[in-house]
Amino acid sequence: MPVNDNPVMARVSSYSNYDLLRVYTYYRTLLGSLLLLMFQGNIAPNILGNDHPDVFLYTSIIYTSINIITLGLLWRVKFLPSNQQSFVLLVLDVAAIALMMYASGGALSGLGYLQLVVVAAGGMLLPAQLAILLAALASIAVVGESITRLWLLSIDNRTLFSAGTLGALLFTTALTFQYLARKIRTSSQEALAQARQAQHLQRLAQLIVERMRTGIVVLGGNQSVELINRSAAELLGVRETPGTLDDIPLLKNQFDQWQTDSRTSSVVATDQSSNNELKINFAALDPSTASETLVFVEDNRLIAQQAQQLKLASLGRLTASIAHEVRNPLGAISHASQLLSESDQLTGGDQRLLQIIDNHSKRVNQIIENVLQLSRRRNARPEQVILNDWLQHFTEEFRSGQPNPCTLELSLDRADIGAKFDTGQLHQVLTNLCDNGLRYSEAITGERRVRIEAGIEARNQQPFIRVIDWGEGIDEERRRHIFEPFFTTESTGSGLGLFICKELCEANQALIHYERTSDGLSAFHIQLAHPDRAL
Repeated sequence: MPVNDNPVMARVSSYSNYDLLRVYTYYRTLLGSLLLLMFQGNIAPNILGNDHPDVFLYTSIIYTSINIITLGLLWRVKFLPSNQQSFVLLVLDVAAIALMMYASGGALSGLGYLQLVVVAAGGMLLPAQLAILLAALASIAVVGESITRLWLLSIDNRTLFSAGTLGALLFTTALTFQYLARKIRTSSQEALAQARQAQHLQRLAQLIVERMRTGIVVLGGNQSVELINRSAAELLGVRETPGTLDDIPLLKNQFDQWQTDSRTSSVVATDQSSNNELKINFAALDPSTASETLVFVEDNRLIAQQAQQLKLASLGRLTASIAHEVRNPLGAISHASQLLSESDQLTGGDQRLLQIIDNHSKRVNQIIENVLQLSRRRNARPEQVILNDWLQHFTEEFRSGQPNPCTLELSLDRADIGAKFDTGQLHQVLTNLCDNGLRYSEAITGERRVRIEAGIEARNQQPFIRVIDWGEGIDEERRRHIFEPFFTTESTGSGLGLFICKELCEANQALIHYERTSDGLSAFHIQLAHPDRAL
């Protein structure tokens, strides 16, 4: 992640010397003001300006004014001088202190030791060469002032010794603070690199969590939602960032049940607003305190699709055995029945028995064909399809392929109903449902009639297809078993038609269920995958 994206890191990298320079400017402003006030207040008259009071006065006034202007630039304009500009400012400090030292009696006045602070600041603010040059200039100023005083005034050698000692201290201070500054800069750069790496890893982790197909929700101790990724928001139907668990009723109910019995860490819940089946797993981040809870939300359709692939693989091996063990004896029975029916010595009762044998042989053969068809079924290859055109073509093809006249109505609630489904498998599902609907409608009304409705559900913006018939319908007791294999309400049915429809829908991430319309008619509702949201 670029440093500029983080204001803290940008400040550390771009203004590493800014705060130090501003603090030093406060110091030099305060120093100049304090020396000027002490001189004007006649404090320590034997030290401050005792040799040349006018030089001390004008120097302190000019020095303090320059410091105030510099402080204003740093405070108002956020001015960060370059190394050369900083060096000039520090040279001005050296010159000002040297002049005030000259006006106050030389090195013995003690003002020369103020040069140590200037050189120390230069060691931290300037590169090595400029810092040594500053120390050299300060030493030259101190020693030069003492030599000049010794030459002109013939004072004792203590002044020269004090100046030489101060010069040595100035070089030592410059080297020491240059070393410390280098160590600090190295540590700062390492800390900045680590901060960048940590921020990069944090951002990477956020992107991974945000784009995971598994929904992730982190709950705080007070049931506040601390984190929810995009997948979880879509699966739970959350449109705005929730503040607490109360904003997600479905998850709230399951969380309360999990707290009551923590052994049920995995549950499958149905979202009534979207008819989605969600698998929800709870896990305490710290089992000892249970302060935070991690929630995994998965689309149970995808899990069912994976389980279906394993099931079909096992079913394929089973049906190969069935085809070998059952179809050969069945073929022999059917052939013997046909030969026996050609005999002239059979009575009417015998003919009826042969007819029963033939009918049930055909039924068993149809069961085997359905099972083989299921096991040989290719993997789904969903594609985006506009249901308006596709359903119009399907209804025309279905009517033309029926041996007897039928009524097949088509109702579309909008002009561009997009979905994602394997069109060959969708054709098989609707053909099965329409054949059943025609048969049940004819049994009750005497008319072969079915209506197909398609549209977009307003609550979840997912496409749907509804096949409606005028049959008797299915009672509550049998409703939960209708999609089970070999379950049938007819004596001649194989019990695999709706099971195959359910398998095909799950292979295309669609859901199918039975319901009653507002008019009390029987309907099979297929909720198809959204063309832009299919997994």
